[in-house]
Amino acid sequence: MAVWGVFAALRAAPRLWQRASRAAAGFRGTFFGRGYSVDPAQSPPTFGFLLDIDGVLVRGHQVIPAALEAFRRLLDARGQLRVPVVFVTNAGNISQHDKAKELSTLLGFKVEPDQIVLSHSPLKLFFQHHGKRMLVTGQGPLVENARALGFENVVTVDELRLAFPVLDMVDLQRRPKTTPHLRTDFPAIEGVLLLGEPVRWETSLQLIMDVLLSNGNPGTVLATVPYPHLPVLASNMDLLWMAEAKMPRFGHGTFLLCLEAIYRKLTGRELRYCGLTGKPSLLTYRYAEELVQRQAVKRGWAMPIQKLYTVGDNPMSDIYGANLFHQHLQAAQQGGMESPLDAQSCTSILVGTGVYSPAAPGPVEQPPFHGHRDFGLSPGLLEAAHIVNDVDEAVRLVLRQEGWA
Repeated sequence: MAVWGVFAALRAAPRLWQRASRAAAGFRGTFFGRGYSVDPAQSPPTFGFLLDIDGVLVRGHQVIPAALEAFRRLLDARGQLRVPVVFVTNAGNISQHDKAKELSTLLGFKVEPDQIVLSHSPLKLFFQHHGKRMLVTGQGPLVENARALGFENVVTVDELRLAFPVLDMVDLQRRPKTTPHLRTDFPAIEGVLLLGEPVRWETSLQLIMDVLLSNGNPGTVLATVPYPHLPVLASNMDLLWMAEAKMPRFGHGTFLLCLEAIYRKLTGRELRYCGLTGKPSLLTYRYAEELVQRQAVKRGWAMPIQKLYTVGDNPMSDIYGANLFHQHLQAAQQGGMESPLDAQSCTSILVGTGVYSPAAPGPVEQPPFHGHRDFGLSPGLLEAAHIVNDVDEAVRLVLRQEGWA
């Protein structure tokens, strides 16, 4: 995936605006955006947080008490954040606006949509695919989310199933009772957009395979399997995630694993992605870093945010991704990248309120690698810089280190 090329469009105009705003600010008493001002008694922050949601702030629909304590420390007397915070989640079955409203209710302060990075948010940058007719899978406001990302010509699995009823044959109750008319006027599918785990996995797996093996014409049969196959874009690689249950639940990464295994078994070849977003993708962290810097400018904090602290509960996504991004930032500072960022470091902090559970006494065994196939096992990237009990302890740790205790 060409991270640099796809990210250039996000960086160009916003960063010019950002630096111009900083140059003109003068800081004290200056108002930005929605009317925020800088408290002259408080030095502008040079650090910010990238916070996971599930397993860190909430479990299912229940807020974790430590999250409320953490934000009591992060909010000032006016209920405004003292440092920039961006919520980076691998969820994708909701809109940014609705996720912001949901978090605002749970956490007790106003969360803005531009503080939310969903697993599929960086797909806004894949302009070359926005005009294609895409088969889209997932849950929630699926078509609305796809269109918000820039994909205007989308077809859902249900629409495809109704157009070709003989394709969905696993559920006996949904099999057609008579032989339906064969559609010949259905426009070809030009790509596959995977925004999250679907409900009926067998239907989605079958129809996605039909589209890939027929080169977008599921009503036909080709003499040879097309390869390279149609473009596939996917978001959220989490094998597992934490809800109210005692044990983690299957995530979209498990669905992708099934799709990849089926494709390889049927074709003898590997399924290839044109884009993979969500943690631990570098593109997701670069996207989040951009939002942190924009938030700082909007609040009138003139110094760029140089240090990021990522708090997560999943070593395979949150910690791996944060450490990978830290390596990326270090290489950029050393001149090894063509476009260095304002942030200089990304520190990973692992909490024990979600997927990760502190090891029981006794010999420690190397856990199996739960990460995605395209992000190979690198044990060092799975080791958090800090391991704490919960997000409140993580916030207290960072504030002490930054002299803000």
